[in-house]
Amino acid sequence: MKKLLFILLSLTLHGSLIQAQQLSEKAEIIVLTMGPDTDEVYTAFGHSAFRVIDRSQNIDRVYNYGVFDFDQPNFYLNFAKGYLKYKLDTTDYARFRYVYMYYNRFIHEQVLNLSQSQKQKVFDYLQWNMLPENQHYYYDYFYDNCATRIRDVLVTTLGDQLHFDGSYITTDRSIRELTDLYLAANPWGDLGIDLGLGLPMDKTATPYMYMFLPDYIESAFANAHLKNDSTTLPLVKTGRSTFDAVPMASKTSFFTPNVVFYTLLVIITLLSIYDYKRGKLSKWLDISLFGIIGTLGLFLFLLWTITDHHAAARNMNLLWALPTHLIVALLLLKKQPPSWLKYYFIITIVVSLVLLLSWNWIPQLLLASLIPLVIALVVRSWVWLRFLK
Repeated sequence: MKKLLFILLSLTLHGSLIQAQQLSEKAEIIVLTMGPDTDEVYTAFGHSAFRVIDRSQNIDRVYNYGVFDFDQPNFYLNFAKGYLKYKLDTTDYARFRYVYMYYNRFIHEQVLNLSQSQKQKVFDYLQWNMLPENQHYYYDYFYDNCATRIRDVLVTTLGDQLHFDGSYITTDRSIRELTDLYLAANPWGDLGIDLGLGLPMDKTATPYMYMFLPDYIESAFANAHLKNDSTTLPLVKTGRSTFDAVPMASKTSFFTPNVVFYTLLVIITLLSIYDYKRGKLSKWLDISLFGIIGTLGLFLFLLWTITDHHAAARNMNLLWALPTHLIVALLLLKKQPPSWLKYYFIITIVVSLVLLLSWNWIPQLLLASLIPLVIALVVRSWVWLRFLK
């Protein structure tokens, strides 16, 4: 019900475009920053949008780059391939605000310190961008999203007059680390995203790159300036909070990846000792373990090689989630698996041990919660070696 209400209220198209017109002197161009909702991964990072107010012309609308259409052709295929189209939509501010109040997500406003001609340029651009032939764009999680589009509109319309001062950034976090900050309350979502992201997300983010997050759009704009001839003005004239979220008790779950995977490792270790003592293998365990991890590896490999998800490239999780594990799982279904598998298990043990020893030094940040799975592969490979001999 919660998702349905959000979709109905925030993604519905609302009427025709505002006709091209001149804004009055009292018009305001406002940048909206909405707080996160930790219940879902896709809402955990917050949101950004434009608000245009001109009371004398009965205008109070939001321009929102975070909209996609479930009915677009090949929706799920395009999503999987990284070709999903998002679009700019416009809606009544009161309706937009209600959605975020309903979900207890704060709303901050930054009134931009624009001249009349600058306001008109931004407004005209948004109107042009709302035309059916212009409103779609290919979404990218980190480089072209609802937040970066807000920045890019101002860069396009204000040109050399707009200057960002990145000195307010005092950290040297990577894009992955910035993402992790917002997923602390959602460890399974964090696990899924970290598994899917490759080396490109581990480079240190520049202050400009920080702006893929709505919070940093707000901070960057608060530290930006407009230079007009000999005058320099702050980009933001006033900032205000129009809705403060009510503090809520944080939701915690006992079943975190750490707990689940370490429990699984204990069970696998005990079963391995039992197999060794009784002289018989639990083949169902190895078919499941190697089959699931091999399937994951194949998915990560395809995500890297045949999709347009640039963030998934060169994923070092493939050092332990080898797609070839899936082939091994299929071979283990045979009554008498081939004897050459012992060499595969030796390679698995060596590669896994080297990875475990270098876990904290490889260029890609791998989650510590994955260590039990790597150890489990070593344990079961060792057990098979004993029996194959």
